[in-house]
Amino acid sequence: MFKTKITKMLGIEHPIVGGTMMWLATPDFVAAISNAGALGILASAMYSEKEEFRKAVKRIKSLTPKPFAVNLNLFPSLRPVPNDDFITVMIEEGIKIVETSGHKAPEEYIDRLKKAGITVIHKCVGVRYAKKAESIGVDIVTVVGFENGGATGNLDIGTLVLVPRAVDELKVPVIGGGGVVDGRGFLAVLALGAEGVIMGTRMLLTEEGPIHPKLKEALLKATELDTRQIMRSVQSPHRAWYNEAAKRVTELETQQAGLPEIVSMAAGDKARKMYETGDIDLGIISCSQGIGMIHSVKPVAEVIKDIIAQAEQIRQRIKNM
Repeated sequence: MFKTKITKMLGIEHPIVGGTMMWLATPDFVAAISNAGALGILASAMYSEKEEFRKAVKRIKSLTPKPFAVNLNLFPSLRPVPNDDFITVMIEEGIKIVETSGHKAPEEYIDRLKKAGITVIHKCVGVRYAKKAESIGVDIVTVVGFENGGATGNLDIGTLVLVPRAVDELKVPVIGGGGVVDGRGFLAVLALGAEGVIMGTRMLLTEEGPIHPKLKEALLKATELDTRQIMRSVQSPHRAWYNEAAKRVTELETQQAGLPEIVSMAAGDKARKMYETGDIDLGIISCSQGIGMIHSVKPVAEVIKDIIAQAEQIRQRIKNM
């Protein structure tokens, strides 16, 4: 129904990309998104060595015949991420799409990825970063506005401005997002000139979303006022649901605490335990301002079907004006 350069380049049914979420973009979740006609993306940084990663890739291949991608994490990390080993596995396993994201463009990897015939998407939060990525040869650029969940960067540019600015400046196709959770936002981002739309928070609150039902229930009650940007004081700003763990991080930042204290409070192991146990105040969970517009948990396929149907209804309504 909505065919764009992105659907053609990536071989997907709908111009929708599932946002990569650390510890949550698991093989089964990725496959569910791809089976629904969108693009699921596996978070390679969840794995510490290449055979463990290979097992995850094979798991996705066993669950879906449809295209999926792998994210390479270029953010600073306390634990070394063996991206070179991951690329070796991706080439050997025939992965055709890679998303890179982080504080830099994928200069050190781009030649190897392109020589392997891999389509490279780079995700960033500013036009100058997007232009840098285009200059080194990425095929697609994703830009996410300040409303988005997870890494927000320091530029604080909203989706309504960032997406058309990127479209105006770039020759490669643009995927846009940041706070998009329904057909209204989906169609709006396409209207801004993007060829595809990225969604993370909406995908999380699905039946397949790998978090505890108690956490899903709590997030369903959240409004657009219940997220905050945290960790800006340590040059790693993230938008998160403002639970007790996020409040403790904010307090530490107000007290000018050092990096080790803040990172310890926001540590991924606490988040993983929260996802598994349903202790909703134990860890940090990335969450966009769009959380306030999500009112139900449905299967991924139904969520995407609803988004496309709503967007088509709006398109027809506008056409008839």
